[in-house]
Amino acid sequence: MENGGITAKDLTKVFPGGFVAVDHVSFEVKDGELFGLLGPNGAGKSTLIRMLTTLLRPTEGDALVGGHSVRTEPDKVRLLIGVVSDKLIVYDRLTARENLRFFGELYGLGGKKLENRIDELLEEVNLSRFADKMVGTFSTGMKQRLNLVRALLHNPKVLFLDEPTLGLDPQTVRFIKDLILQLHESGITMILTTHEMDLAEKLSERLAIVDHGKILAIGPPKELEEKNGAEDLESLFLILTGRELRDSLGNMPARGPRG
Repeated sequence: MENGGITAKDLTKVFPGGFVAVDHVSFEVKDGELFGLLGPNGAGKSTLIRMLTTLLRPTEGDALVGGHSVRTEPDKVRLLIGVVSDKLIVYDRLTARENLRFFGELYGLGGKKLENRIDELLEEVNLSRFADKMVGTFSTGMKQRLNLVRALLHNPKVLFLDEPTLGLDPQTVRFIKDLILQLHESGITMILTTHEMDLAEKLSERLAIVDHGKILAIGPPKELEEKNGAEDLESLFLILTGRELRDSLGNMPARGPRG
């Protein structure tokens, strides 16, 4: 197993009440690959990501991230990964630089090396001039760019991008898309979950479509479209998962978590 590779074998999560959110899922992500993960609300995507990032312990099965088990070596997995989602993990009452110092120290970074890394990444996302401004004054797009920097501080081998462009303006979406492509060229392994079909089709080398806790299809987007007679990724998605609306209430624990 190479440093950034991922292998899931019979990964399963059953919640109290018997709800099976992820049902014996097996797949591989190659070292350095940009892998898409698509599915309707409630399909199991978020639960799968939470197991791969050690936030949830699998009920059955296991996954290796960079050669380390999410079940038995979660601390080693956490050192290898970065996680970005639409949920902004930054503190409004700290400046951008103070936020990054705090998170960098959690990874054991410090001193001049950390300061240089902060300066380098803030420049990368065009936030250098706001380094000493309170994050509470930032726009949503600025906070998400800072959120990306937070996830990259420790040079992760694997980056999980869970709806990284949700609710952002077109300019920020384009900026983040370009940054993802740059990171891909640098060799970082990435798993991208998104409901934006155009983004998934243009960025993913391969992707998996998930529904009802199972993988329905996996492969390069164009290859899957041709195989299923779909004109584009959105058509393929609807062919495989159907057109039924996936309404759900957030206060229904018997159904398990969303995603």
